[in-house]
Amino acid sequence: MPLLGDLIEVLESWFDPRWAESWDAVGLVCGDSMEPVRRVLLAVDPVPATVGEAIAAPAQLLLTHHPLLLTPVHGVPADDPKGGLIHRLVRAGCALFVAHTNADVADSGVSDALARRIGLDHLRPLQPLTAPPLDKLVVFVPSTEAGRLIDSLAAAGAGRLGDYERCAWSSEGLGTFVPGAAARPAIGRTGEIETVVETRVEMVVPRGVRTAVLTAMRAAHPYEQVAYDLYPTIAPEIGVGLGRVGQLSTAQPLAEFVDRVAQSLPATAWGVRAAGDPQALIGTVAVCGGSGGSLAELARDAGADALVTADLKHHATLEASVERTGLALVDAGHWSTEAPWLDDVARRLRDHFGAELEVAVSRQPTDPWNVHAPPRRSGAPTE
Repeated sequence: MPLLGDLIEVLESWFDPRWAESWDAVGLVCGDSMEPVRRVLLAVDPVPATVGEAIAAPAQLLLTHHPLLLTPVHGVPADDPKGGLIHRLVRAGCALFVAHTNADVADSGVSDALARRIGLDHLRPLQPLTAPPLDKLVVFVPSTEAGRLIDSLAAAGAGRLGDYERCAWSSEGLGTFVPGAAARPAIGRTGEIETVVETRVEMVVPRGVRTAVLTAMRAAHPYEQVAYDLYPTIAPEIGVGLGRVGQLSTAQPLAEFVDRVAQSLPATAWGVRAAGDPQALIGTVAVCGGSGGSLAELARDAGADALVTADLKHHATLEASVERTGLALVDAGHWSTEAPWLDDVARRLRDHFGAELEVAVSRQPTDPWNVHAPPRRSGAPTE
């Protein structure tokens, strides 16, 4: 039987917490990483209904997409609505773990699940993330001092590539110089040509530690005047990002596509609504699980015929679908567009841990819009 820490290690390898937005609250909310886990329940929201379902299972882990404690708190008293849920979970021995915006951008994340559920292929990120910006430091040092300099640069944060540290490239050559009258050379004499066997050292430098690395370089280098270059590099895309763009196998009119979306996703009282020409053909589709209205221009630039997302606003929808024609907007509801991700994660957990772990997905709709009145017929009296 796996420990909670084993599950956390796997989940964070899939949904790296470093990808979460700075305002987000992801990871372990409550629970002991050394406790065994036999059952896991997955849900979009940590609300009384899903907490109760997890406790009744009984599950030792409730894995949710939305955070319980998104805004900072100073305490979790039992008489507080959120604090009360924490107390219920702790008393029942059930941990709570959250993967939110880090799951939104991950490969096989929330938007991948949404895209596959409605039948899209050839997926690519709509808003790709890039690696943190790096500089390339090139510095020349006497070969006898190269190892010590590399050690000092690495200690200051240079040379980090993924899971590797102290990464450097070097080559030897001859350096030559003439110390001036006011110089105090570490090697050579004033006014005389000096030739030294030097090593050219190259290391990447994360932009955030640039100053620390240059300070360490000057402190460790034997020369009075250090010869170096610092080049900015273009940050590469890292294969993850917000939203997805994909293709339908066969284009279909918007009215049919909206019905396709409604039939593919969990039902809600809200249903699915769209803005656009009902007869416009939809072939290339952008999706973003949850609130993705801000991606409309990116979707248009990516050549999408429609954007499937949730929480669309009136004025932004007018601008995107009426004033700037060519992109249909489909609002399928926040909960409904994120729920397919649960089934994907459940499958991956079963594949990874096998029979040691029981995995279930909550089918309770936690969409808050639970009452819907159909519109009156056009021209019907209002009194």
